[in-house]
Amino acid sequence: MKLMRLGFAVVGAVLALAAPAAASGANPAIIGGSYATSGPWAARMFVDGQQACSATIIAPTWILTARHCAEAGNSYSFRVGSLDQTTGGTVANGVDAVINPNGADLALIQLDQSVQATYSPLGGTGDVSVGQTVQVYGWGATSRCGSEINCQSRRLKVASVRVNSVNSQDNFGGVSVQATYGNGITAGGDSGGPMFSNGRQVGVASTSDRQSVTDYTNITRYRTWIRQVAGV
Repeated sequence: MKLMRLGFAVVGAVLALAAPAAASGANPAIIGGSYATSGPWAARMFVDGQQACSATIIAPTWILTARHCAEAGNSYSFRVGSLDQTTGGTVANGVDAVINPNGADLALIQLDQSVQATYSPLGGTGDVSVGQTVQVYGWGATSRCGSEINCQSRRLKVASVRVNSVNSQDNFGGVSVQATYGNGITAGGDSGGPMFSNGRQVGVASTSDRQSVTDYTNITRYRTWIRQVAGV
């Protein structure tokens, strides 16, 4: 079974976990699940002015998202700290994207200003394991609707999924957490969004078949790189 990237599609169908706006991402938005009631670390990513991926703010000037989202266009902006992607929170622009050098579907994007927020707490080794039920968040598609450009969620959604591997592969061959459908599954526009285990972020959305299986880059394996770049 071939998994699709959750990105979005501006040119052709890019099926990573992102949303409609990039040429090389896949499209995931959460199908099923429910609306999130909290997500102060959430960041909605816009690429070239279009709704695209999901992300998290992890430090005053750093956003964590998927590599395939950061390679999708020329300009990036983020609405941080709002559950509604159209209003509220703080809007900041991305000025520099740092791609993970080890082949993982991860990128850190530096902001043009310091943003006060509740930063996403990042997990470490042992924070995610096979058999756990974990939570995934995103603004991606809410149904399997073709291009998924017109069925992105205005409000942040959350779903529970069950971990069946912590050593699978993401869109670029990096180490991923693979999970199966719980009460929902990621879809287009969810790319770059977080997976949380016991209140700590352990993954970044990379691919999904939009039916039963999704892969999140296992950030616990890339903590050294994140610390070197973002200091957290």
